[in-house]
This record gives sequence, C-alpha cells and structure tokens, in this order.
Amino acid sequence: MATNSFKSIHQHHTLRRRHSIDCPFSSSSFFLKPITKNPSSTSFSNHSLITFSLSSTTPTTPTTTPTTPTTPFDVLEQHLSAQDFRQADEETRRLLIVLAGEAAVKRGYVFFSEVQFIQESDLKEIDSLWRKYSDNKFGYSVQKKIWNKVNRDFTSFFIKVGWMKKLESTEVDQYNYRAFPNEFIWELNEETPEGHLPLTNALRGTQLLSSIFTHPAFVEEGEEEKEEEKQASISGEDKGSVKKGGLLGGLRSKLFGKPDYSF
Repeated sequence: MATNSFKSIHQHHTLRRRHSIDCPFSSSSFFLKPITKNPSSTSFSNHSLITFSLSSTTPTTPTTTPTTPTTPFDVLEQHLSAQDFRQADEETRRLLIVLAGEAAVKRGYVFFSEVQFIQESDLKEIDSLWRKYSDNKFGYSVQKKIWNKVNRDFTSFFIKVGWMKKLESTEVDQYNYRAFPNEFIWELNEETPEGHLPLTNALRGTQLLSSIFTHPAFVEEGEEEKEEEKQASISGEDKGSVKKGGLLGGLRSKLFGKPDYSF
C-alpha cells in the first residue's frame, strides 16, 4: 500500500481558509488647489490674482491579499500561535485522519493499523509545532518520553499527563477518566500537566496512541532493537504468563473497555 503524503492529499480534502477583511475607502474627497493666473492690466494692475478650483481626487487604497494557507499545517500553526489549544487539538485530529488515507477520511477516524502509512516527516511536523508553541510542554515526542518513563503502562501514563483525575471522596487513591471536552485543560500554565495535549483517542483504546509512539518518527536510536527483543521475549512465553502481565491480557479490557472514537 502506498504511503500517504500531503503532496497528494489536496485533491481529497480542502483546508479551511481564513480571509482578512479589506474595506477600501470608496467615496470621493474634494481638495482645494490654488491656481495662479496673470493679472488683468485694466482692473488688477501690479497685483496677482489667486483663484481656487475644485478637483475630485480618489485616494488610492493598497490592495491586500487574503491570508491563504500555503502548507497543510498552516491552520494548525495559526491555532497554536494564538494559544487556542482546543482548536489545535481538533485540527490535529483532522490532520491524522487525512494523513491516514481515504478509508480513514470516509470512516471519520483512524485505525491503529493505518498509522504506519503516515509519512514520518508529517508526524514530525505536527509534533514540532506543538512543542514550539507550548515551550516543549505538549507534543507526541513529549508524551512518548513520559510513556517510556512509566514503563509503557498506559494507566500510569494517563495519570501522569492528567487524562485521569483523582477521586476526592475515597480513602484509597482512585482515578477516573476526565469527561471530554470540558474536564480537559486547554490553557498553558504552570499547573497544566506536561504532555496533556494533544489528545489521541486513547482513553478507551490505547492501540492508536501506541502506534503513534512506536512510529519511526518517534523511535530514538537503539530503541527499535529493544522493541524487537521485547516482542521476541513475549512470543516465547506461554499464554498464561502473557495474561498475567496485565495490559497484555484481560486487565486491558477491564481498564479500557471498547474503543471510543468520539474524540
């Protein structure tokens, strides 16, 4: 299957355009211009006569060109530069769907198996913009580092990035998923958890986010070999030990349930 790139996507999906408003001054203005005439020798000797004529002048107004996205990532950058992280998250979700291909566009969401067809450069550009306008607090690569630090345990990851909230009424530490979108944090401040954005359909199904984190765009040197060794080790174990591992068995379905593609 051919990989998807934004070089060929424009024929399938038209990015939104934002236009600047140009209101030219159209009414005519009148200015008085002095005109000097030679004096008449019979009635105005030794004096010059100055009269005034009315001339209609229309001031020229510089033309402005509407702001049109020149790259597929311009709309995302506009939202991020304006610190509108809510809209930036929506645009990121839309970009992933477009990048994943026609089937994802028709379906309206991305299957984890389609992430492999997204160009490495496109994912890196999305991540770069998030990091640039969040002072390196948001982005996929930021989330990937947190994920690695908690040994790729998604429950711990959700708590760390603030996608789950602690229940105050219980004596034992218990957490629940935040309600989308109102309970998520859309401002960048000291209290915003690192890696909180962007959201990626992860709270009810982790495979999509896992596929993004393990995409070549975010695989560091030497990490690919470790992943292959881990997979080889798992394949040599019996089914009982695999289930005992937690996220690889029945605990995953209990924790995360059926995938929810609503956000």
